[in-house]
Amino acid sequence: MELRDYVLEQIHHHETSPVPFTLHFEGDVAERLDEHYGGPQWRRRMPPYMVGVSAVNTWPTETLDDGRLRDAYGTVWRTDRRPWHLEQPALAEASFDGYDLPALDRFIRPDDELAEAVEACRAGADSFRIGHVSWGLFERSWTIRGFENALMDAVAEPDFYEDLLDRITELYSAFIAETVKLPVDAVMFGDDWGDQRGVILGPERWRKLLKPRWARLYGQVHEAGKLVFTHCCGNVTEIMPDIVEIGLDVLESCQPEAMDVYELKRTYGEHVTFWGGLGTQHLTPFGTPEEIRAEVARLCAEMGRGGGYILAPAKGLQPETPTENAVAVVEAFTNQPAV
Repeated sequence: MELRDYVLEQIHHHETSPVPFTLHFEGDVAERLDEHYGGPQWRRRMPPYMVGVSAVNTWPTETLDDGRLRDAYGTVWRTDRRPWHLEQPALAEASFDGYDLPALDRFIRPDDELAEAVEACRAGADSFRIGHVSWGLFERSWTIRGFENALMDAVAEPDFYEDLLDRITELYSAFIAETVKLPVDAVMFGDDWGDQRGVILGPERWRKLLKPRWARLYGQVHEAGKLVFTHCCGNVTEIMPDIVEIGLDVLESCQPEAMDVYELKRTYGEHVTFWGGLGTQHLTPFGTPEEIRAEVARLCAEMGRGGGYILAPAKGLQPETPTENAVAVVEAFTNQPAV
């Protein structure tokens, strides 16, 4: 099979051996692996099961000074600390007086970048190709209003907040229309609906405010003949039936510190493909190589049973990951036992 076929088989809930995987690194982890292996040749052991491209840049920015930037929506961010954080929201008040979202042409990539995206899809024809539409409705609402303001709007200014979500939804619908012009297999969104305790807005407000709007966008992707992927951190167990109902094909991140990923697979594995599941908050930085290898083997065996699974860390391997643990991840991912 081609690499793309392994991903499609899993999405269609058929077992494969090996289980397809993705593996990304943050900070200096990859460079330390280069040193461990005596060069970058180890990278060739990781098949490109997926290729990501984009037709739109959903977060254009301009640099203000060494520590700050302003995004296209008007929000100012502090960038000299990890993680970046919002310093001044574009909309300080719950009012659109004197404010409009940027026009679509502010986000469409230049012709040369679009040509590169098409060429990347053609060059990666053996890979599963994903068109990225980063951020999402909830995230974009709080990046425009500020996190606390957006949460208060959802309760105290619901008409304004729904108006804001509607405007964002229209913009993201236009993003989808541009993205599906690329020769991709899926469109991938990102919207962190949960923290590690549960759904940030609460399940009822999520259902009222976000569910119908995401259902519309997911439907638009499916009408274009593409699959729907969404990155979502946190615990969304309470709304998994709703996520299934609105047609999500692949849920990515699947933080084991926030959710029981094995229970998710047992309960919803016939309907949704899960991508992720290897803990990067506790296991990869603080566990032992033996514990990492054992957990990867369990993920492949249990999450991969019956298909519907793509192996990955919940987040890219973080800078605090010891080199020996990063080696254990690479070895476990690339040396999966035959089934």
